[in-house]
Amino acid sequence: MRLRAWTLALLLAAGGAGAQPYPDKPVRFVVPFAPGGGTDIAGRVAAQALSDVLGQTFVVDNRPGAGSLLGAEIVAKSPPNGYTLLFGNISLAFNVGLFRKMPFDPAKDLVAITLVADQPNILVVNPGVPARTFGEFVAYARANPGKLNFASAGTGSGTHLAAELLRRELKLDMTHIPYKGTGPALTDLIGGQVQWMLSTFASALPYVQNGRLRALAVTGAKRSPAAPEVPTVAESSVPGYQYSTWYGLFAPGGTPPPLVDRLFAATVKGIRSPDVAQRMAAQGLEAVTSESPRAFAAFVNGEIAKWVKVVRESGIPQQ
Repeated sequence: MRLRAWTLALLLAAGGAGAQPYPDKPVRFVVPFAPGGGTDIAGRVAAQALSDVLGQTFVVDNRPGAGSLLGAEIVAKSPPNGYTLLFGNISLAFNVGLFRKMPFDPAKDLVAITLVADQPNILVVNPGVPARTFGEFVAYARANPGKLNFASAGTGSGTHLAAELLRRELKLDMTHIPYKGTGPALTDLIGGQVQWMLSTFASALPYVQNGRLRALAVTGAKRSPAAPEVPTVAESSVPGYQYSTWYGLFAPGGTPPPLVDRLFAATVKGIRSPDVAQRMAAQGLEAVTSESPRAFAAFVNGEIAKWVKVVRESGIPQQ
């Protein structure tokens, strides 16, 4: 995307007219999940990209808890000066439906800056399921109502809600079995205690490659370079179905528009560099950016509406 002339002028003028250049000290980069997970991995790549572009240290601060609410609340209640940022993900949209009372309003207390990365899931089945295509899987499930169990990383997790959305779209009768994380769920899937699940590529692909699981479809808008032979759910039999774990950058509500624009321009420049895209791809992530902060805000609002509806229609009790 070509940046508008006024945005470029703004960047060149930053630090002039008696103002201190931004950033002139390290920036706190809050990741609301534990180290080692997908959000942490993508966040560290993004933090380094911003450091390279802006010439200042972006310090990753892992603050896990309450499905990302703890870390997000820290940023939502921080001064809007650009020195505390949130590297959030799709859980922001889930939480609006999952929690009876949010400690902050995502629409007012956070400012959306840009998407940074995207990662679809992959539908995998135990090899004991007599289906080699997604269409055969659906036919088998319909012929055996109530007999298939699907695993997730926990009630209200992305793997749960995306599977519930798919189940409802296809009107399938099956049982959800929640686990405390993707790892334990995959272990039982391989063992045959459950029959299928939606999983991140990074977690499931090694088992697909060694034959312990069978991949039937990916949940993104397009096929994944990591498994180009596996069709999308949408092209298989559910037009319009799409689920991806997205990651994006946010600032506290009230952050001045010129500062938001500076962060947007710097993030886009960093994320679009070939080196960063390659580092993302190595982790099963696709580097993506929004057209503008306003476009990202509209995207997030759409995601909130979508997943609040899924939570309510699935009958998941609010916390």
